[in-house]
Amino acid sequence: MIRPEYFIEKLKENGIDCFAGVPDSLLKNICAYITDHCDARHNIIAANEGAAVGLAAGHYLATGKPACVYMQNSGEGNIINPIASLTDPEVYNIPVLLLIGWRGRPGVHDEPQHVKQGKVTTGLLNIMGINYDVLSKEEEKAAKQIDKAIAALQRKEVYALVIEKDTFEEYKLQNIEVNDLTMTREEAIQTVASALSPKDVIVSTTGMISRELFEARTAWGQGHERDFLTVGSMGHASQIALGIALEKTDRRVWCFDGDGATIMHMGSMAIVANKAPKNYVHVVFNNGAHDSVGGQPTVGLKIDLPAVAKAVGYNVTWSVADASMLAKALKECNKVTGPVLLEIKVKKGNRKDLGRPTTTPVENKEALMQFLKD
Repeated sequence: MIRPEYFIEKLKENGIDCFAGVPDSLLKNICAYITDHCDARHNIIAANEGAAVGLAAGHYLATGKPACVYMQNSGEGNIINPIASLTDPEVYNIPVLLLIGWRGRPGVHDEPQHVKQGKVTTGLLNIMGINYDVLSKEEEKAAKQIDKAIAALQRKEVYALVIEKDTFEEYKLQNIEVNDLTMTREEAIQTVASALSPKDVIVSTTGMISRELFEARTAWGQGHERDFLTVGSMGHASQIALGIALEKTDRRVWCFDGDGATIMHMGSMAIVANKAPKNYVHVVFNNGAHDSVGGQPTVGLKIDLPAVAKAVGYNVTWSVADASMLAKALKECNKVTGPVLLEIKVKKGNRKDLGRPTTTPVENKEALMQFLKD
């Protein structure tokens, strides 16, 4: 396995000292090392992967030095536009080093949302004309691959290093941002879900939120037909919920979102507001972290999400930070006309024994569609 410090310092020796991206579970040790050893100006956790490519382009324009953009392979879709129309040799010819975590690699068991992405990871790179290496887990071999990547960057190419599971040795984040919030996300999810009426529908975002909602239903002896568990497509739960809300106006539709997912495609909030669904409640569980992929920070707790929602046209907004405030907001929630934004500020972290949904995505979809039909 490769020591994170060895890998990052090797890049820095070759002039790559700026990092931007969206954290990934396969890269959590690298992301943690970068957080601890790079100043905030040279480590930017971006809103989404395409934005990170834009940041890398700006860094190159200002310094003449390429930057490293890190991501899970699910983020390849977000980089296609800036890679094809910004950095490409036929446009601005800007070099970027891509560090891509290979979830769902063929032959390696993974969750359903990673299977297709795993199959097309290298194919997408080929289609975009990006040369790449699957990084070796041996430092000596990896060093030669890094040298090959540096040579490509010197030719003003975009180059990718694809990262398999267990490539990097463990590195624990030292500079941990903590907050003094009292509610756990799981407690907040249970509180909101238990307050819903029988006809209400939940669309929950990818990661821990869907997992905690699924376990709550199981613990209560309930079915999962009222919940659409968006196990992939990070940042799009609000639009899935909007699509349902516009057609099922007799039901209240709740979007259970995370701060990282909300920020990733924040422009979607403006579309929700413009369509003005009266039956729409957007709940953002905000812990200021990408909890599912190592706890790297977001700007969630540093911005005013209710003010953003109000500015784009949400009808009512609340921000709560403890159980009593949440209980009061929920009592009012069903009395007001949507769209509503309810921000719930919660602690970082989750139970170590938290499970995953035991139903397949297709089973989940079909159960929800039947529930909506009944």
